[in-house]
Amino acid sequence: MRHLPRLSAVLLLCVSPALAWEHWGGDRGGMRFSPLTQITPANVGDLIRAWEFRTGDLDSRAPEVMKRTKFQATPLFVEDSLIFCSPFNEVIALDPGSGAPKWRYDPKIATSQRPANRYNCRGVTYWVDDKAAATAPCRARIFMGTNDVRVIALDARTGIPCADFGSNGEIKPDIGMKLEWPGEFQITSAPVVSRGVVVVGSSIADNRRVDAPLGTVRALDARTGQPSWTFDPLIHDGIEAGHTNVWAPMSADEERGLVFLPTSSPSTDFWGGKRPGNNAQANSVVALRAETGELVWSFQTVHHDVWDYDLPAQPTLARIDTGEGMRDVVIQPTKQGFVFVLDRDTGKPIWPVEERAVPQGGAEGEQLSPTQPFPTHVPPLMSQRISVDDAFNPFPSFGRSSCEELFAGARNEGLYTPPSTQGTLLYPMTGGGVNWGSAAFDPVNQILYANTSHAVHVVKLIPRAQATGFNPPPGHDFGQQQGAPFAMTRAVAMSPLGLLCNKPPWGEMVAVDLKAGKILWHSSVGTSEDQAPLGIARNWGTPLVNGVAITAGGLVFTGAMDAYLRAFDAKSGQELWQGRLPVPGVANPMTYLWKGEQYVAIGAGGHSEEGTTIGDSVVAFRLPRPGEAPSLWSRSIDRPGGRFASKATAFALVVMLLVAAVWRWRRSRRAKAAI
Repeated sequence: MRHLPRLSAVLLLCVSPALAWEHWGGDRGGMRFSPLTQITPANVGDLIRAWEFRTGDLDSRAPEVMKRTKFQATPLFVEDSLIFCSPFNEVIALDPGSGAPKWRYDPKIATSQRPANRYNCRGVTYWVDDKAAATAPCRARIFMGTNDVRVIALDARTGIPCADFGSNGEIKPDIGMKLEWPGEFQITSAPVVSRGVVVVGSSIADNRRVDAPLGTVRALDARTGQPSWTFDPLIHDGIEAGHTNVWAPMSADEERGLVFLPTSSPSTDFWGGKRPGNNAQANSVVALRAETGELVWSFQTVHHDVWDYDLPAQPTLARIDTGEGMRDVVIQPTKQGFVFVLDRDTGKPIWPVEERAVPQGGAEGEQLSPTQPFPTHVPPLMSQRISVDDAFNPFPSFGRSSCEELFAGARNEGLYTPPSTQGTLLYPMTGGGVNWGSAAFDPVNQILYANTSHAVHVVKLIPRAQATGFNPPPGHDFGQQQGAPFAMTRAVAMSPLGLLCNKPPWGEMVAVDLKAGKILWHSSVGTSEDQAPLGIARNWGTPLVNGVAITAGGLVFTGAMDAYLRAFDAKSGQELWQGRLPVPGVANPMTYLWKGEQYVAIGAGGHSEEGTTIGDSVVAFRLPRPGEAPSLWSRSIDRPGGRFASKATAFALVVMLLVAAVWRWRRSRRAKAAI
């Protein structure tokens, strides 16, 4: 009962955005919290599939094109509609109760551009012009950035382009330089709108060249599309570099008139000899005046980044109990698994952050920072060290595994071991820790929730003389890093069986008490069911680039790399329910109330970079109405592991043993033939 007064206050403050889910992160500050309580741990096992909507992309577009898609959109619930974007930037409005289409806008994205970060649209942005008449066209607007670098404004009620915004509803920003190919530069995350200004970031191809496009943040008048201001995060005096873009979602504090940018690393990612110093405002949380672009403060989470440890997550704006009173803060999770908690007005850490010595001895011409910032109060969300003992060897009787050999042969001195020509283990990986799905915060119970990925990257620098004509091994990304003395390769450490080299779990949800500085629980998320032979579901977790949604009903919802939407008990981390999806829902879920019923919805279109099956659906679940039968697509969970785990495990292990034995025999034959 002690939380009831605080809960009432939260409901009064949050009821409008929570019922509407008007922003990509639920509210402007990305808390991903809903005060809805209809679905609870006691009844979540009864959820049924309410509806499924398909965009039609799978049927209308070539398979080669669909193989370059990532469906990461989170729908908004505004104007009595669910509104989202497809990977090809089609904006679609659906009836919230049935999933029936209401309107649709197609910007006709070319499917020949081969975008560097795949065809992707994480979401759209909703804004109401309070100066316009109630019945005026485009009083309520939907803004979207596109894969071909347009900013589009649509009437939120009809989907018709806003004629007074730019040229027939769109603006084509000037990038300022010639691109290597059309897909080198994109806009993949939703813009933010604050005080009548639309703020837009960018996504730029990694590891191509030192003189990459600049990561300039652009602001436009929300009514006319006229440029308002620009901000270049990287100070360029004497520095040869591009990037330092803002590809991740941003946040806004309307009352303060501030926007918060999570910035990326400068080019090139893995060698920074031409950008000496800490590279101020790169790898930073940056606060700007929304109306002018004036820099208010910045806080750097990585100095002179050569690990691709940019900030991938939306800064979460929350009011927290610090133990010394309530404070308005910015919560910034990172790829390394750190959580930085900063004062919203000054950017100063709420709790001490120490500068600690980190490994040195970078590649020739490199100028590493001798220290890096480490938060001291909130513990890391995951382990930050990997060793040979952590290598996953399902069959130790066969001797030392290839993963153990890989770990033993690479440079590995812990977090921030610099890239090398020997090959360096990066753990957490460059896509690990918390990614674009960001964190969620329960303002009632003061708990932070986040999904984390646990995998190892092997990064190797290739001397320039060897880079011409270099043919990378299968499964390795290759970056020329033109203008640097080294090219690079990067690969996820995997065994010949297709398993990650580090021991599971490979994806976990984490709950953190910020005030106490204590991890409350870890829970693995996802199984091998949709990738293993015979649909065998081992409870090993899957990498989790997507995020969660939390409710006052005591639940945490998330998707994963297998084809389920899941619900967890917010107090204990116990998995309570699984809702089957047509393909994996590698997107952030959301929840809303429609005609007295609470729904939970998620985009289910897969993720081509992760090798999942590809689809084009949005799926919603709700509690059954009187007389409705249980759904075949939904089940409660009474034991870990998922279906078929106990029956098929023995057979699967036999198959895997045979595969491993054949592989070892062939490798032995090749070794003998080479002697």
